[in-house]
Order: sequence, then structure tokens, then C-alpha cells
Amino acid sequence: MTVHGADAVDAAQSAGRTQLVVGRSDIVTPLARERARDTGIEIVVGAAAPAPRPASGPATGPVSTRTDPTPSTGPAGRLTSLRAFMPGEGPPPPPLFPPSPALYRRGAPLPAHVRIDTRAVGGPGSTPTSGRVRRVTVVGAGNVGMIAAMRLAESAAIDEVVLVDIAGQRAAGIALDLSHSAPILGFSTRIRGVRTLAEAGPSDYVVITAGKARTPGMTRSDLVGVNAGIVGSLVSDAVAVSPDAVFVIVTNPVDEMTEHAWRTSGLPTDRVIGMAGVLDSSRFEALAAQVAGVHPRELTALALGSHGDEMVIPLSQATVAGRSVADRLGSGTVDALVDRARNSGAEVVGLLESGSAFFAPGLSAARMVLAMVNQTGELLTATVSARGQYGIDGGYVGLPVRLDRSGLAEIVEVDLTAAELDDLQTAARHIGDRVGALDGAGAR
Repeated sequence: MTVHGADAVDAAQSAGRTQLVVGRSDIVTPLARERARDTGIEIVVGAAAPAPRPASGPATGPVSTRTDPTPSTGPAGRLTSLRAFMPGEGPPPPPLFPPSPALYRRGAPLPAHVRIDTRAVGGPGSTPTSGRVRRVTVVGAGNVGMIAAMRLAESAAIDEVVLVDIAGQRAAGIALDLSHSAPILGFSTRIRGVRTLAEAGPSDYVVITAGKARTPGMTRSDLVGVNAGIVGSLVSDAVAVSPDAVFVIVTNPVDEMTEHAWRTSGLPTDRVIGMAGVLDSSRFEALAAQVAGVHPRELTALALGSHGDEMVIPLSQATVAGRSVADRLGSGTVDALVDRARNSGAEVVGLLESGSAFFAPGLSAARMVLAMVNQTGELLTATVSARGQYGIDGGYVGLPVRLDRSGLAEIVEVDLTAAELDDLQTAARHIGDRVGALDGAGAR
């Protein structure tokens, strides 16, 4: 697999070529497609015949990178063709599988106004497309918060990451330990550990991971009462310090805690978002990749609904190397994988015997923040408040979304089967019932 960036388009133009030929398993970055439109270079999948330029030189009209139709997406919004066409050239060729399912998971196709250089997604030495943000606060210096803070610090997209924890000097100790890894990971982000949100100072993003973790035999719902009090108090304090921040809620049960956080905060729903779908999607993709014997990036799946028993993984949208997961692995195997993904959190808790999952949850929370900071435009799933999409009006539930600097940018509607849609709507109703019970109990 080869990643073709804008430099590949520039090289083709410098060499006098009119086409950039890519393989079916290759990745073509959004910036490369945009550069192709600007320069008149065709991006074609597979072998291509030479195509001379018009005698007058580069095209005078706009060059559009088109799919079939414009824009056309297959299951789960996947691009069906990456060829660029000159105005008036005629109809596009038959659909082709994209040069990587990863393009879909990173948000292709993108709105025309979005300009993205994928070098800005994070990592040592990278530079965000829209400039660094000043501060991200992670509330809770437990394992999840620690992993999230580490990933945010090494992204090179944030000036300062602050860990907040009331447990003595734990946050300060974790922050110091993380700062010692700066030469190893190659970042210059400042990391602090404090005991209160007031000490943290105004932040652009606040990630709330604090709360009681599950122990063997507990369900996420068992945590509702105790964690509602913790989350409500933290959100109130955080809003007082950072009234313009975007909040990412990680504390379980995340669906109910996200809505509770929103009600407590008084903020617009676009700025209070729950982390669950990124984690659940990753769990299913990782498990399915192991069974299929492929790289996890060859898997594409969405985990919708609730972070629990009503998790919905629409198999109509799940693919492996461009092929339906159900067709590739068989319906019985896929059903077992869905069930295991749904119960993966409990599986980890049982194996650990003390504590709960933290690597994947912490990285998932950081990924959401970085998608906003870097405005990647990638398609993620998150716990958000629906506005009529999927027949759901009001209430928080896991849905496909795009994020931007200000939080929720768009709820994306993908084609679901009637049964999948019914399962999603059922999940939303059950979450609403549990939130209603929480409100009835007077949680604060």
C-alpha cells in the first residue's frame, strides 16, 4: 500500500504527465485530490493510457474529482471511483473500489470547502492545519485519563495538556512522568497536573473521565447513580472556568452521563459529546480483522446506538477489503463478533479482575479531541443529540458524525436496513428511559 500525497501530484505535473496512477490498495489524501483538481491531473486506479493535454495547455475550466455519480458513495459512504474528469469529457467509467477503505474512515468524500493536509493529524513534528489550541483539560488522572493525556501531548497540536484529579498529588505525578517521555515521543507540549479545575484554567476542550470504574459482575448501568453525582459536579465546575469549551464525556454509563452533563452544563448540545462509538467501532474492527486475517485498516464498521446491550453494528455498512463482512466471514461468525464487541468491556474487566479497559478508551477520547482540533473531517461515531435524523428527535444516542473545532459539525445519515434502523431507534428509546429514571431520582 502506498500513500499518495500532494507531492505525488506535483511530481506527475513536473514530469509532464497528465495522470497519476494509483493501486487499488493505495491511499490518496484529500489534499492530493484537491491538488489534482487545481492542476488538471487525472487520478486513475490501475493502468492508464496516456492522455495528452489540450494544445492550449492546462484546462481553463475547473477540474473535478468525481465519483459515479457526483459525488457517489457505496455502502457506508465509500467512494466508488477516484478518477478526475475534465469538463465536457463525458460520463465517468463504471464504479471502482477505492484505493483503501481507510479513506472512508478518515472522512472521504469531504465537503468541497474543507482543505486538509493529512500530515496534520498528529504525531511528532506534525503541524495542525488550523493552528494549535491553547489547552485541553483531562479530568481524572486514572488509567483512561493518563492514556488520553499522553496521546494528546504527543500529537503536537496542543500547547498544554492539564490533568485534574482530587487524589493528592496523583495528577502532578502522572504529568511529571509523562513529561519525561517528551524526548522519546518527540513532543514539546507542556503537561501539568493539578487538583482543581480552577487551577487548570480556561480550556478549549474538557475531557471528563473521572468516575467509579466497573468491577467484575457490574454493568455500566450499575454506575448511574454514583457517577451522575460526580459528572454533574465536575461539569458545573468546568463550565464556570471554561464556558466556551467543548466537553467530551467518557465516564460510564456514557450515554446517560453525556445527556446528564449537557443538562447540567446549560451548553448547546453541539458542545457536549460522548465517547463510545469510536471505541466500539474499533473493538469490532480489531476482532473482525483477527478472524479475517487482514490489517485492521481493511475493516470498516460503525457502532451506533448505546454503549452497552443496545449497541447496533449495522452489517449493511461493515466491509472487509471492500467486501461485505457477512459475505467474507459468514453470518454466524459475524453475529458472534458483534456480540463479543458489545461485551468487550466486560471481558476486559473480567480478565483484569481489578479495574477496567483503559488503552482503547483513552486513545478513543484523544482521537475525538484531535479530530476537532485538526478538523480532519473524518467520519466517526459519537454520542450526540439527534435532531430528527434516523427518526430520532432529541435525546443522546450513538450516531455517525463529523466534528470540527466547535464540536459537533454534522450528523451523517447513512443507509440502514429497516431492521437496523428499528434497532437504533429502540436503543434511543431505552437510553431516554434510563435518563428519565435518572432525572426522576433527582441526580445532580
